[in-house]
Amino acid sequence: MNIHCSEKEVWFLTGSQHLYGEESLQQVNEHSQVIAKAIAENIDIPVKVVFKPVLTTPDAIYHTCIEANSAKHCIGLIAWMHTFSPAKMWIAGLKVLQKPLAHLHTQYNRDIPWTDIDMDFMNLNQSAHGDREFGFIGTRMRKSRKVIVGFWQDEDVAKRLSVWIRAALAWDDWQGARFARFGDNMREVAVTEGDKVAAQVQFGYAVNGYAVGDLAEYVNAVSKEEIDRLIAEYEDKYAVQPDLTRNSAKWEALLESARIEAGMKNFLEAGGFKGFTTTFEDLHGLKQLPGLAVQRLMGAGYGFGPEGDWKSAALVRAMKVMSYGLKGGTSLMEDYTYHLENDNMKVLGAHMLEVCESVADGKPSLEIHPLSIGGKADPARLVFNVPAGRGLNATIIDMGNRFRLLVNELAVVAPDQELPKLPVARALWIPQPNFKVGAEAWILAGGAHHSSFSQAVTEEHMEDFSEIAGIEYVAINSKTEISSFKKELKWNELYYHLAKGI
Repeated sequence: MNIHCSEKEVWFLTGSQHLYGEESLQQVNEHSQVIAKAIAENIDIPVKVVFKPVLTTPDAIYHTCIEANSAKHCIGLIAWMHTFSPAKMWIAGLKVLQKPLAHLHTQYNRDIPWTDIDMDFMNLNQSAHGDREFGFIGTRMRKSRKVIVGFWQDEDVAKRLSVWIRAALAWDDWQGARFARFGDNMREVAVTEGDKVAAQVQFGYAVNGYAVGDLAEYVNAVSKEEIDRLIAEYEDKYAVQPDLTRNSAKWEALLESARIEAGMKNFLEAGGFKGFTTTFEDLHGLKQLPGLAVQRLMGAGYGFGPEGDWKSAALVRAMKVMSYGLKGGTSLMEDYTYHLENDNMKVLGAHMLEVCESVADGKPSLEIHPLSIGGKADPARLVFNVPAGRGLNATIIDMGNRFRLLVNELAVVAPDQELPKLPVARALWIPQPNFKVGAEAWILAGGAHHSSFSQAVTEEHMEDFSEIAGIEYVAINSKTEISSFKKELKWNELYYHLAKGI
């Protein structure tokens, strides 16, 4: 997977001041290094944690923030006030800071030393009000940040830091990212459209179109050795159905699927792309709609959106970065059809072909079947179920005056029965809090029919990501009630209208 978490780092900043003397500052420095080292060594933390010298002056704070902005591998800052750090010192630095910020509200000592506590201890361990001073200036400056409260050795603190770091990784990955659109949007579809210029300004990634003929040139240039290498991988990794085995009736179709995969990968690598879109209405020069190729490229870490849906391609990529190394997969998904039995309502999610193999329950079956739309040859695809467990769907919507990130928590369940005649990868879920409320809320919020589905990413990851991105966040979960949800949408509309003037 083309994600390089090990190269990335967050900086640990500690605030203090010279009022307390050099001896106290030395203790602050030592304590801060201990905390930074403990965070770095925690198994949940996916990047390096870099300790920075204790900050005691406005100039030191300002220059550290400037340095962070331009540091290639720095994805964000963790700030902690060991003592009282007058917040006016932080204004210049926070004003220019462009990297994500987490505020860790902790203290070096877990317990009050009841029989020994004196004023020296009190003066040194002042996070209780030092962090409140820092919190005020962040709020006064309307600075987006995550606040994490608790003792620094506690697991929940490390886990919440890890969630924020993963969101910051995804944001860093978007900066300067490129997404390729092979062809245009599916004709007359609304939700897959959007303002690509506004997205580049807001999110930092670029979306550009390429003729399918450009891709076809790469596909036609694939060597026999590249195809043979992929076929051997298919035979090793999947349950290949008899009609796709060597010298069978549809063997040539599988070779063509491999050719398309290799050509797409070569195109994406040559252009440095992190995701792409296709559409079955524009396949000029290709013999098949890419199915197996898309599933496997998503499995390798690329974002994908069907029918020209570039917002889904970017979000799938971001969620794959967030979930790197976690249990569970992430994929493009679509609400396809419903089961409306009383007290057993649920959604069958799938797509024509393009569901990522990372969400498969067991060994996928490699099959070939006709595709009733697109007018091309029968494409190969991986067929599987998604395992039961928790999950979520997320989508980014262009609301015209802003972008909205909509998330629905899911209870993913096993199919009630076998699906022997459905030749696609599929997931079955119950939207939270239940089917009726979940679906109604999704529709009221303008949620797309495409979503980014994950059994690794959580609602907290997505909320942190929306804070970093500076966009609206709307969640549908076990607490959702329609009347309150409608009010939230109206309040949000008003807020984002007025906020432009703040």
